[in-house]
Amino acid sequence: MIEVQNLTKRYGGNTVVAGLTFTVRPGAVTGFLGPNGAGKSTTLRMMLGLTRPDAGSARIGGHPYHQLTYPARQVGALLETAVPHRGLTAAGHLRWIARSNRIDRRRVAEVLEAVGLTGAARQRIGTFSLGMGQRLGLAAALLGDPPVLVLDEPVNGLDAEGIRWLRDLLRSMAAEGRTVLLSSHLMTEMSVIADHLIVIGRGRLLARTGTAEFLRRHARTYVRVRTPEPLRLRRELERKGATVRLARDGSLEVDGVAAVEINRLAAAGDLPLEELSTHTGSLEDTFLELTGTEGNGSRHG
Repeated sequence: MIEVQNLTKRYGGNTVVAGLTFTVRPGAVTGFLGPNGAGKSTTLRMMLGLTRPDAGSARIGGHPYHQLTYPARQVGALLETAVPHRGLTAAGHLRWIARSNRIDRRRVAEVLEAVGLTGAARQRIGTFSLGMGQRLGLAAALLGDPPVLVLDEPVNGLDAEGIRWLRDLLRSMAAEGRTVLLSSHLMTEMSVIADHLIVIGRGRLLARTGTAEFLRRHARTYVRVRTPEPLRLRRELERKGATVRLARDGSLEVDGVAAVEINRLAAAGDLPLEELSTHTGSLEDTFLELTGTEGNGSRHG
């Protein structure tokens, strides 16, 4: 289990993470979301002992990261800013991690095969493409067969096949009872893979809930209407107290009036309807709505 308690970080007069508290439990994939500058990367770095907090604590399995004797056997971590030595081979890089954490060297070949890099084991990292480098980072995270995974933008650079592979891998690891914390800006992918969400803005907790519950509570539900006379229908709807927005495709997006009432209103006014449908916002729409004014003005992630 990952436990973050009152975590705080300041840079000069700028508070990047402000009293952040949350728990990531095993047996599920938890998405960690926030706009640019919200404090996600800083939180992950404090969690992994790379940045010292000004207040509060982050514990993994009950211990701060720096107290773990063999951290790669406890936490598999992938940070977007982590860059291995470009002169090493893929196998050499993983062997170094294995030696320093007393991991059986046979695991090097196993994880290289798991991420599809067996053929590149002796290739120098400096020649890797973005996708190959990402697969190597995932191999390093998996090397110690850890009970906890902390991954920052793990699908970055992966092709569609790689994304599908990673999705299946993370779901299977969560099903085994491991703790999986996943930070990503790809909302469509997050909506598919994440069971729970932690959403932050300006370093503060905005939401901590199941993905379905998050959408139920925060997603915008509206009625899309298409008619040859949108301006006349809009006037009628606004008289009824509806909020109406003209979409780029010429349709109307209506809040505050149900589809059945719109149908009755159109029939009474002899207004033809070409489309009448109810929509609920996607995870991306809901995230942007919740965090739309958050996270601006900070240069720290």
